[in-house]
Amino acid sequence: MTSQTVSGLEGRFALAQTVASEAGKLAFDYFNRRETLVIETKRDPQDVVSIADREVEELIRARFGEAYDTDGVLGEEYGLQAGTSGYTWVVDPIDGTSPFVNGMPSWCVSIALLHDGIPVVGVIYAPCFDELYAGCLGRGATLNGKSLSLDASRTIQNAVTGFGANSHVTPASVGKIVEGILEAGGNFIRNGSGALMLAYVAAGRLVGYYEPYMHAWDCLAGYCLVKEAGGWYHPFPTEGERLTRGSQVLAAAPGAIDDLKKIAGL
Repeated sequence: MTSQTVSGLEGRFALAQTVASEAGKLAFDYFNRRETLVIETKRDPQDVVSIADREVEELIRARFGEAYDTDGVLGEEYGLQAGTSGYTWVVDPIDGTSPFVNGMPSWCVSIALLHDGIPVVGVIYAPCFDELYAGCLGRGATLNGKSLSLDASRTIQNAVTGFGANSHVTPASVGKIVEGILEAGGNFIRNGSGALMLAYVAAGRLVGYYEPYMHAWDCLAGYCLVKEAGGWYHPFPTEGERLTRGSQVLAAAPGAIDDLKKIAGL
């Protein structure tokens, strides 16, 4: 990267953290009065959305538009607005809407920034825990300002693996994932927010995360965090229209990469 690009990246990284916190406060306000929300469904009864998702994304888009009006923005609720700067923000205003509307704390605001197809900024804010995960290319990753560094001695056998699934994935495939983790001597959780579980990989709480079909707005911020904490991720296709489609997602700490690749069929 040129010095100008680095300077532009630093400003965007700082803004992403500010915007994630502001968006999280708005979402948390809705969470505390969720009984007033009108819940709608998308693809199926488990795929839900509310005015909270839309207003939080509108806030995020407005803040980035004010500061960097030539950047592109891809959001779960309002799709892709192309830019000319070479940067594209990838946003999930509330990842884990199902836990959100059902009164569970496992949801978050997820903001990533792409440059040349690479996630160069990843910021995830979990308002119910007041946890801000922040990572930037070459600058490492932090949780509430504390540096994150993954422990290579943690494996699928001595730690916990996260996994996710949705209606794009067959029940048989889900069973195969669970079977693969257990056969490898591991254990697993699923909390309803793939973005938050990826943040947990970066924080060393989970040793890896796998989901057969996931969208860019769910995973790219977490990918940046995991990489900057010393982990690995399976690349997400970001070329052209592929950025708006789902793909296989896998991220892991160093000691779990081989086992999780095998489970994912990579």
